[in-house]
Amino acid sequence: MIVALALFAISVVYATVGQAGGTGFLAVMAVAGVPVDQLRPTALAMNVVAASYTSWRLHAAGLIDWRMLMSLAIPALPAAFVGGVIALPSGLYASVTGALLLTAAVLMIARPATALLPGVVASRAGLAGIGAVAGFLSGISGIGGGVFVAPALIVLGWARPKEAAGLSAPFILGNSVAGLAGALLAGQRFAPELPLFACAALLGAAV
Repeated sequence: MIVALALFAISVVYATVGQAGGTGFLAVMAVAGVPVDQLRPTALAMNVVAASYTSWRLHAAGLIDWRMLMSLAIPALPAAFVGGVIALPSGLYASVTGALLLTAAVLMIARPATALLPGVVASRAGLAGIGAVAGFLSGISGIGGGVFVAPALIVLGWARPKEAAGLSAPFILGNSVAGLAGALLAGQRFAPELPLFACAALLGAAV
């Protein structure tokens, strides 16, 4: 129950900025002792639940730039699937994911309030590159990828913070579905507590 409450709190905080909570979900589950081979699919499944609700609310509010989202997502989805199919050995997975969690934490703390080059027109090739890299990292680790995309868009001047937040949840949703499909194909399975964890993630996103 304590783990579920922690996941709920993470989902609440992340959803306020358009994120799903994958980085926090992974960290909490790892500390709680969830087996390494269950971490990734379980986190991706919770991402799907939380990001679905958040994406619906963002769409209803007209905050999703669908054209930019497609430029990010089209290359990201196959990359996320490929990353999902790759099942790293437990030790290597822990090291890679730990490094990504630390990177994500730095990006979240140091995220700029304004762009370095405001008003710059987004490059399609640049968006595709960012999407592909974030998608692959999402699939191989269980992190949704939005935590990497949003700071990049803001720093490059391609989106304001609210616009980046509007892109994050649907981007995470697509990546998580593709990455989860790959992870299940690779033979990984969910933690038995997934139903409880997913309910906590959904309730947090709704709040």
